[in-house]
Amino acid sequence: MWNQLVPTSRWEGLAPAMQKPFPELTFLNIWVDSEEDTVMSLQDSFLGGSAPLLRHLWLVDCPFPGLPTLLLSANHLDSLHLWNIPDSGLFSPQALVTALSVMSRLEIFDFQFQSPRSRPDPASRSTPPLTRTVLPALARLVFQGVHEYLEDLLAQIEAPLLNKLKITFFMDLHFVVPQLHRLISHAKSFKTCHRAFVYTSDRTIRFAIFSETHWSPELTLEIRCRELDYQLSSLAQVCGSSLLLLSTLVQLDIVDPLPPTLPSQWKDDMETTQWLQLLDPFTAVNDLRLSDQVGRHVCQALEELAEERVTEVLPSLQNIFLSDLGPLESVPKFIERFVAARQLSGHPVAVYSWGDRGNYEIII
Repeated sequence: MWNQLVPTSRWEGLAPAMQKPFPELTFLNIWVDSEEDTVMSLQDSFLGGSAPLLRHLWLVDCPFPGLPTLLLSANHLDSLHLWNIPDSGLFSPQALVTALSVMSRLEIFDFQFQSPRSRPDPASRSTPPLTRTVLPALARLVFQGVHEYLEDLLAQIEAPLLNKLKITFFMDLHFVVPQLHRLISHAKSFKTCHRAFVYTSDRTIRFAIFSETHWSPELTLEIRCRELDYQLSSLAQVCGSSLLLLSTLVQLDIVDPLPPTLPSQWKDDMETTQWLQLLDPFTAVNDLRLSDQVGRHVCQALEELAEERVTEVLPSLQNIFLSDLGPLESVPKFIERFVAARQLSGHPVAVYSWGDRGNYEIII
């Protein structure tokens, strides 16, 4: 096992020794200082092109276009971490699948590209194969990049034991992710989840689902984008009505992490239809919990539903929890109108004030 941090300035002297085989090597961790002027890259002859006993591999900020070839010999890998893959170290989804096909023991696969330039050449994209590569031990998959790359990869693999999934997409105007939906729908562990969170910030929007027995999310979908209207529309596209697990979630929290002392990032003129599109797939949600920054906007979107459509969005909704609201007279009128419309429809909704300590009181 070798776990030695080597400055890039010393790599030139070390690199020649790393061109020969290390047949007993089991652990390799290479972190490159991305702030240094000299870019360290690995040649195709790295480790003699063979790592038969390697079990754990970490490469951070390290260009290595020939990595898939080395991985073909690494059929004992348990974990593979490729972080911040530079543009000079790109490889195709097809080459990556070929390398993964020999990894029957791989449990953790974490690969994150540095920029949106990882988008595959449209000319190289093809229809999904009739037979997919099965990764029988893969339990955790982490990806950062463009959705086209992930789609091309997922179209060629199966992961029957997958129970942790974290996806970060760079911003795009149109997300088409049927292969991601297929992967999620086939994962048994996600079907036991009952809580969902939507986190918003000035740089990303994040969607996460949790089971009853775990505090860490089983599934996280994140989109890097600064404009909040794009955040909502993008997440609505990625989730979509075909993501079946959304119809089993019974609790939904939408949280704005900005401190109350800072100006709200939510625009008053934001299209309410964007909120409705995001909420539309959550047909089983009973409890909707909203932070004080977003609560008014979400409820306003619900209130603007026509009376005949008032139960079409969140049809199972029974309770709305709004954080840190004041007394009843401070409740915005649009919440009262929404509650009244649901009452008349035969699907009543109660509204609660939800405090910092988790205690709450009914206000409508």
